[in-house]
Amino acid sequence: MRRAYKFRAYPTRRQEQHARALLEAHRQLYNAALEERREAWRHGVTVRYGDQSAQLTEIRRADPAGQGRWSFTSQQQTLRRLDRAFQAFFDRVRAGGPAGYPRFKSAARWDSVDFVDGDGARWRDPEGRWARAYFQGVGQVKVSAHREVVGRVKTLRCKREGRRWYVIVVAERSPVPLPATGRQVGLDVGVARFATTSDGQVVPNPRFLAASAGALGAAQRVVAGCRPGSGNRRRAKQKVAKLHRKIANQRRDFHHQTAHRLIDACDTIAVEALNISGMTGSASGTVQQPGRKVAAKAGLNRSILDAGWGQFLVILLAKAEGAGRQVITVNPWRTSITCHRCGAQCARPRQDTVVCPAHGGMDADVNAACNILTRAGLGSGRAA
Repeated sequence: MRRAYKFRAYPTRRQEQHARALLEAHRQLYNAALEERREAWRHGVTVRYGDQSAQLTEIRRADPAGQGRWSFTSQQQTLRRLDRAFQAFFDRVRAGGPAGYPRFKSAARWDSVDFVDGDGARWRDPEGRWARAYFQGVGQVKVSAHREVVGRVKTLRCKREGRRWYVIVVAERSPVPLPATGRQVGLDVGVARFATTSDGQVVPNPRFLAASAGALGAAQRVVAGCRPGSGNRRRAKQKVAKLHRKIANQRRDFHHQTAHRLIDACDTIAVEALNISGMTGSASGTVQQPGRKVAAKAGLNRSILDAGWGQFLVILLAKAEGAGRQVITVNPWRTSITCHRCGAQCARPRQDTVVCPAHGGMDADVNAACNILTRAGLGSGRAA
């Protein structure tokens, strides 16, 4: 299995200039490769990754002070990135959904470059306070490695977030199974509560976006009032980005801590296979058939995205793989309003309560978690 470690980097001013030039060169390579594919398609010719990778040697020879100064392998990673974008585009076309053709990248939309460790980049473990990450054309950058990188380092990524720089280290390691606990739970995620287990444990929803909504709205209003292209607008946008970064970091830290506690305490966790993109679709409708309760649906969508169920489930699966635990996904259909004791359909007079005709009122989230456990084949089996 592979595990990613994200560390803050502290390049010197000269290294930062080189790193910006690195990002710009790879952005230009990506855009040029995309343009070649577009023009080839218009003439009925198919261009693939192998064709474009074979041209790199000639491109580097023709531009030794530009493309030729960067790592050949990292440029191959950029071309693979474009190839993955096209593969995802064709998958969406085959699925019949919105296609989303790959688009050219502006400087604001290109913030990372991938390297293979030992070929244009190298990771050096900490000696004292600082670790070091070497990137061809940039130099050896100081990195604050706040935890140990376990396993064999495979790839490095140089990433810019606003005015900060990061190094993302991907290492390959073997799973380390945790001792068995004998606990198996169903897990129901929600908005009022972030998560509820089938044995009654409740994880409150911290609502990080809602807590910062006032400061974020004020900062966005300042951006709207600035003249486009001015220095004030640039600085105001940096403030908005800083607030978003803080919210994202808070949410990610909460997800890691919650998943860590669950993995430590449970052998098997059953969760719903949620279609989050479908759940957060717009209710605005069309001009001919406008939607109803659009504002309420927008608020619900915002709350669902603030909870970050998708990111949490990805983190939970990754931690389960590393700890030798099992995560089972089940169909979420009617888990909340089906009685986990007898399988009867329940009434739901309030959001937090369901009422079974035979067993009376019960907590809706605990009932859903019990149904999830049963559908995974781990519960009493009384509710089909």
